[in-house]
Amino acid sequence: MQNNTIDTNPYINNQNQAQQDLNLANQNPYITDNTTATNTNSSLLGSFDTNKFLLGAVIGAVGAYVLTNEKAQKTIFKTIAKGSALFGAGIEEMKERFEDAKAEMEAQKED
Repeated sequence: MQNNTIDTNPYINNQNQAQQDLNLANQNPYITDNTTATNTNSSLLGSFDTNKFLLGAVIGAVGAYVLTNEKAQKTIFKTIAKGSALFGAGIEEMKERFEDAKAEMEAQKED
């Protein structure tokens, strides 16, 4: 009976070794079977995405223009300063409205 058990054990007799090797190769990306490996990427640069390239070129051109043009820098900083001033004024207006609503609620409590 022991002899029969040993004969049917795949780990002792390497009956499933080919299947185990295939499973390991499928799980590990660094183990490849040269007979089934195909190189779908024949380009030296890899896959080239034109849209991403153009977006990068435009962003780079705008960045170079802003970094090298003093007038453009002044205009951008003035715009940012005006925007922050408007934002600050909006915050002050919101604070004023909050205080008005708070005073209104206190006045209703007193009545």
